[in-house]
Amino acid sequence: MKLTPGADTPAVEAAIRRVVERGWFVLGPELEAFEREFAAACGSPFAAGTGTGTDALAIALRALGIGPGDEVITTPLSAAYTALAIMMAGARPVFADIDPVRLTLDPAAAAAAVGARSAAIVPVHLYGQPADMAALTAVAERHGLAIVEDCCQAHLATCEGRTVGTFGAAAAYSFYPTKNLGALGDGGALTTGDAAVADRARRLRNGGQTSRYHHAEFGVNSRLDEIQAAVLRARLPLLPAWTAARRALAAAYRRELTGIPVLTVPPECDSGHVYHLFPVLAQARDRVMQRLREAGIETLIHYPVPIPRQPALAAADPRECPIAGRICAEVLSLPLYPGLPTETAAAAAAALRDS
Repeated sequence: MKLTPGADTPAVEAAIRRVVERGWFVLGPELEAFEREFAAACGSPFAAGTGTGTDALAIALRALGIGPGDEVITTPLSAAYTALAIMMAGARPVFADIDPVRLTLDPAAAAAAVGARSAAIVPVHLYGQPADMAALTAVAERHGLAIVEDCCQAHLATCEGRTVGTFGAAAAYSFYPTKNLGALGDGGALTTGDAAVADRARRLRNGGQTSRYHHAEFGVNSRLDEIQAAVLRARLPLLPAWTAARRALAAAYRRELTGIPVLTVPPECDSGHVYHLFPVLAQARDRVMQRLREAGIETLIHYPVPIPRQPALAAADPRECPIAGRICAEVLSLPLYPGLPTETAAAAAAALRDS
């Protein structure tokens, strides 16, 4: 998969040219416009662009007053950046195991992980599949916890008809080039319904400045630049069509892979799934990946190691999450992106049918 503009090339090139001709590259009109447009698309009143999705999550937590001395409950199955962002905010990640069907944070496990220092829950809408937000919201309300949603793989996904990112106090998004809505480099944003949280997030991303050279609090340097904001503005209107293409490809995989004995295909638990990735489970994973490779189908593993077992995170909360451990040993991702030939699903099935 070559990460270059396709049908969106004219719009992307025009957006870049517009920024270059204007000569304003940081904290300018493109960012302001993108923040308005992205917030509206997400059904949220406010958005703040950041340098990465990781920064968006860390800044969202800090903007809510979560930091040193606090614990944040999250999933062991995600990119490690989810937990690293919690640590960047100064808080301690606490891992609760996953639902073995949905593969997202298990509400019962999250409830069992609540302690005296718990301040928030960070569910991850993994692979584009929404977490069980009704149950997680009930846990958060019962214990007085904030929810900050990690939507980095779930742009405009919905959970029971409601857009993810609107259930909690804030949400974080990544625009890494491979995301459903990708920039031409790193980028991120947070959304929130609270004007005060949005204002503080914008201050924190800009060194804690209240005005130029006046730093009211410790902040970071994490700003979505004008070129990336312009590119994202050009691509945002195309996201619904790209999502429809992802869903069609996922449906083809589900149809073609039915009855393949070496694979388990996790179910679609909500029609709002946006299929950032298409994961399957295989006990003989290496053999399955080899058969697919021989058929010209490349696969990846998202993710091979539960976050609590990562050396960088083990000291934070080394508890075992056995369901996540099993999934990490079996999961592999089949190729899925707009423009992928529809024949890929049939080719994958044919390669594995006699495995």
